[in-house]
Amino acid sequence: MNPRFAFIAAPLLTFTYGVIRIIDGLDGSRGPGPAWTIGHLAFMAALVLFVQIFWRLRAMAGHGPLATVSAVAGTAGIATLLAQFGIDLVAGFVAADHDGMGVIFDQVQSVPGVSLVVYDGGPFLFYLAQLALIVQLAVMRRVGAWTPVLVLLDLALPFADKDLIPLGALCLLISFVPLARRAPARVAVAAA
Repeated sequence: MNPRFAFIAAPLLTFTYGVIRIIDGLDGSRGPGPAWTIGHLAFMAALVLFVQIFWRLRAMAGHGPLATVSAVAGTAGIATLLAQFGIDLVAGFVAADHDGMGVIFDQVQSVPGVSLVVYDGGPFLFYLAQLALIVQLAVMRRVGAWTPVLVLLDLALPFADKDLIPLGALCLLISFVPLARRAPARVAVAAA
């Protein structure tokens, strides 16, 4: 697989998740069912690709401390989002209907620390790290000044309305295409 594939596939998988999420909600509720499952799996695949993206962005930024902290924080954020979406998938498989999923979510979130780490705090590390890495590359003039604006739009649009996820994903795709062309073919691993 071409290592630059992640820069294109992650936004496309996020776009897919956003579209399927809209379709899943056309009947007035989301999940459980095939659309719920397929959409969540698409976004989880995007998250896995973002691990590679964060470490490639770190390499493009010169492996410095800020880029390293950002990549580590982003990877931690990805882990929390994978946990959140994993919980969503399990709830979708176990529950008979949307209301049943709500009961499962309430039970999971009542476990001390889960709400803070998996839902309220941890996922923000993903978004902040992504923006931090792109801004660092912009300051270093390794990406255009418009790139952080598009990435910020991708991150902000879903907070305004989750039905805007596909539009945000398109912004991300536009910002990532030049990065895919310029990303190093291999991420250097420091010798111990």
